[in-house]
Amino acid sequence: MPVTYFVVRWPDGTEARCYSPSSVIRDYLRPGEYPLDAFLGAARDALAAASERVRQKFGYACSSALDQWDAIERTAQPFRSQPAARVTVVSVD
Repeated sequence: MPVTYFVVRWPDGTEARCYSPSSVIRDYLRPGEYPLDAFLGAARDALAAASERVRQKFGYACSSALDQWDAIERTAQPFRSQPAARVTVVSVD
């Protein structure tokens, strides 16, 4: 269950390096541009799946995956009022 990082570029051009405790993130996100809502849905599902993999292996959810989701959701908040807001996944390593 290798830790995987993904880099996100927000609509304002800022970038963030995000954490996933599992490479399952690659099943949900690939480099490219996403409408904000599509990105948020995929990131939420990916981080939930990653946390579940940790639960299956170790018996407890990954709080770091949940914290990462909270950070993504907080960062996305100002862009929700922009109907054409797009997020770019720069890389998934």
